[in-house]
Amino acid sequence: MSPSSADPSVAPSSTAPDPVRAGARPVLARGGDDPHRTRRTTLLERLGKGAMVLPAAPVLYRSGDSELAYRPDSELLYATGWREPESVAVLRGFAQEDRFVLFVRNRDAEKERWDGSRMGPAAAREWSGADATYPIEELETRLPKLLAGSDRVYSRLGRDPLMDALVVGALTEARRKGARTGAGPRGIVDPGVLLDPLRLRKDDYEIALLRAAAGITADGLMEGMTAAEPGMGEWVVQAVIEGAWRRVGADGPGFGTIVGSGPNACVLHYRDNARVLQRDDMVLVDCGAEYGDYSGDITRTFPVSGRFSGEQRDLYDVVEGARARAVQAVRPGATIQGIHDLASRVLVEGLVALGLLPGTVDDVLEQRSFTRFFPHRTSHWLGLDVHDPGDYVDPSGDPLPLEPGMVLTVEPGLYIPSGSPGGAAPFAGMGVRIEDDVLVTPQGGEILGPRIPSSAPEVEALVRG
Repeated sequence: MSPSSADPSVAPSSTAPDPVRAGARPVLARGGDDPHRTRRTTLLERLGKGAMVLPAAPVLYRSGDSELAYRPDSELLYATGWREPESVAVLRGFAQEDRFVLFVRNRDAEKERWDGSRMGPAAAREWSGADATYPIEELETRLPKLLAGSDRVYSRLGRDPLMDALVVGALTEARRKGARTGAGPRGIVDPGVLLDPLRLRKDDYEIALLRAAAGITADGLMEGMTAAEPGMGEWVVQAVIEGAWRRVGADGPGFGTIVGSGPNACVLHYRDNARVLQRDDMVLVDCGAEYGDYSGDITRTFPVSGRFSGEQRDLYDVVEGARARAVQAVRPGATIQGIHDLASRVLVEGLVALGLLPGTVDDVLEQRSFTRFFPHRTSHWLGLDVHDPGDYVDPSGDPLPLEPGMVLTVEPGLYIPSGSPGGAAPFAGMGVRIEDDVLVTPQGGEILGPRIPSSAPEVEALVRG
């Protein structure tokens, strides 16, 4: 969304590109304009004398032999753009030739008849820009030689036992053959050591896709908010939102859409979406459209009736104040910890003023008693994964300063469980979260996506139509 009037320091973003509105899917430029080629160049430099092994994600099944829609592995996708299962990329920083080797499935007319076309090694080499491509069946025999000249292997262990065995076996063989010369890999390192810092700072291609994903997310969310009415199922609101995304070419949800009405809004990762909306409910919708493999993540809370009750409005305004202040704080040099501390203070000020917590603001913050109503962090990284990788602290343990190109969520919330005693009782069963996706720019922060209401009067007006 663009910022509301409460956020004058935040630069407004443009809406999603016209091709998105027309229902077009993103088309990856190849050759010199291929962003993956640029990323690999940087990655190969940082590998030094090391090698990296990036396997495809496994095919997953819902039950029996019913396959789920395939989602490529994010690390393989980031480095290569390759989307087919049963594939492995090997990057060799030490090598003079064959620095990018890709193993893929062979063509198979019978299997392709059932599951769709395969590119095959020859076409895969041309498409991907790999220096060499081989059938996946040759991985076991070729991998030891490909790793032999490295001093370490970057591979994520513990996810795929068969892949683990291949990497460990290749490491063992390479060390055995290099024992007399002292050459060969001496250990296995998590690839996130090199990949996570790169993925944390988005390039222009990624920012364009994230802006489009946020725009599609916002449009669908607003459609769901205006469609909601008493007697409608939470699942119907979900269908309206996700249908709007698919109409404009989104891949689908980037994560399970949350539509929590009434007390369900107090369940942070509520997924059932099975309750019927009541007139006096507030509804919390946390959702994100995936477009070009990048995910939006936006939350809004709204009254089904189009009017907040007195207590609902009081609680909502506290959360909205925290969101606005936190978004304003996004700028180069700020930290996620600092943004969380600011949002927490604003929330605590509201909780104390409303009588939900006893004591002074400083006492509540020191004792952290507010976490019973605000149990999560204010922000996380956003990108190919809705909880994108990347450290929140630097190697010394200090909070990591924000830099232009980083994308994070800002999502304060308050959740008052049913049966809460004392001053919280009038608010029991209410949950409010308000979330935006924010790009760090040289000037500050840019909320991604089209304008979507966040202040209480704007939200009420949208719901009433």
